[in-house]
Amino acid sequence: MRPDAAPDETSMWREADPAQPPVAESFPHPVCGLIRCDIRLKKLVDERECLLQQVKKLKGQLEERQKNGKLDTARPADDVLENGTDLLGMDLQRDANRQISDLKFKLAKSEQEITALEQNVIRLESQVSRYKSAAENAEKIEDELKAEKRKLQRELRSALDKTEELEVSNGHLVKRLEKMKANRSVLLSHQ
Repeated sequence: MRPDAAPDETSMWREADPAQPPVAESFPHPVCGLIRCDIRLKKLVDERECLLQQVKKLKGQLEERQKNGKLDTARPADDVLENGTDLLGMDLQRDANRQISDLKFKLAKSEQEITALEQNVIRLESQVSRYKSAAENAEKIEDELKAEKRKLQRELRSALDKTEELEVSNGHLVKRLEKMKANRSVLLSHQ
């Protein structure tokens, strides 16, 4: 832009930061600046609406072609858009293809993870069944050991009772024997 030339709307718009409003010094009068901003804003909104409609139309065409299985680039004459919007369609198609390939990759990765998890589940289920059978066997052995212990305790009690009876009986017999010895010695001494 030449230094002596008056700034036109498009050059000022290109130079201004889109995140910040235009500087007030670039306009000769504040009211004129507001009018120019309104005009530019309307133009931008209209252009945005037009582009959004084109995007919607192109997405619809892309989805229709994907449904029909025809992803070729040849279009009928009435669908061809002018002024570089073919590039927009190509960009959209590239983005869609990239997203599809990303999703296919993620799907394959997820399927691999699912397969690995299913194998882990099968392995863990077999471990659980082994542990369960081992626990059942241990419980069975424990029950058998408890029954054996009870049986041995009964036998021990009966053996102790018998031993006590035999000791009592032995004590009686020892006393009788002593009495008999005493009687015998008395009888021998009387003779």
